[in-house]
Amino acid sequence: MLVNGVWQENWQPVQKKDEKGRFIRQTSSFRNWITPDGSPGISGDGGFKAEADRYHLYVAYICPWASRTLMARALKGLEDIISVSVVNPKLTEQGWRFGGFHGSDSDDLNGATYMHELYTQIAPDFTGRATVPVLWDKKTKTIVNNESADIVRMFNTAFADLKDTSPDLVPSELASEIDSLNSYIYSDLNNGVYQAGFASTQEAYEEAFEKVFNALDSLEERLADGRKFLFGDALTESDIRLFVTLIRFDVAYHGLFKCNRNMIKEKPKLHNYMHRILAMEGIQSTVNIEHIKAGYYSIKALNPTGIVPVGPAL
Repeated sequence: MLVNGVWQENWQPVQKKDEKGRFIRQTSSFRNWITPDGSPGISGDGGFKAEADRYHLYVAYICPWASRTLMARALKGLEDIISVSVVNPKLTEQGWRFGGFHGSDSDDLNGATYMHELYTQIAPDFTGRATVPVLWDKKTKTIVNNESADIVRMFNTAFADLKDTSPDLVPSELASEIDSLNSYIYSDLNNGVYQAGFASTQEAYEEAFEKVFNALDSLEERLADGRKFLFGDALTESDIRLFVTLIRFDVAYHGLFKCNRNMIKEKPKLHNYMHRILAMEGIQSTVNIEHIKAGYYSIKALNPTGIVPVGPAL
């Protein structure tokens, strides 16, 4: 946690909680947009024009929000336009660290040891948590955006003048339905598992637990008509949001977060759907189960011994 640009305490998983012990997530701080011509987006300042090799993405494989942006980058074919650095999956006393774990990178771009150093580099009095993903502008040496939902939307449209970036992840005819389903998946599943895992009262835990499994039951039923993806034959942004939680569920949320009514492998429609997406071109490179397990089981508040379970198999 940074307070006025100074690291104050050991990293803690619970950002904030309400009077009933419910986990509350911090909102993102940087909300600028990359646009085809550099004009301002729907929030933030202008000047961020879509250009090849100008932008860099900082991510953690453990983090589902960061993995959304990796998936969008892969699906839109932006690997040669936007570079990437992966942080160490094990959360340290100062949060995300660079290097020191197989498959993680040093910060060759800015020379930082910890992610929070990038935040204070551009905002010396920053107060808050130094989260990933971070979309960085190499030209002006600043953070463009650290909200995964914004970054995915940018990747979907901003670079279309530079190359063919099909498929469209948010087709206009489905946009309102996608937004509605995104909201449901986020509140009841993406964030619901965290609300269960980081609940500080029995009431808060059971409330979140019920939301999580009601959502999984509902989505299993949605796929029961044989559709390939949530809206039919074409993958959309909603599928990205669902996939990042499904792929982590059995190896982390079922055990560590006490979401243990069912495993995803016991939900045949969702299990097959998850593997269908995993088999798509470029997606497997966005998933690292070793990082996911090492990262979640490094959370001392939930797993003080640091022992990482051998199973289950994906």
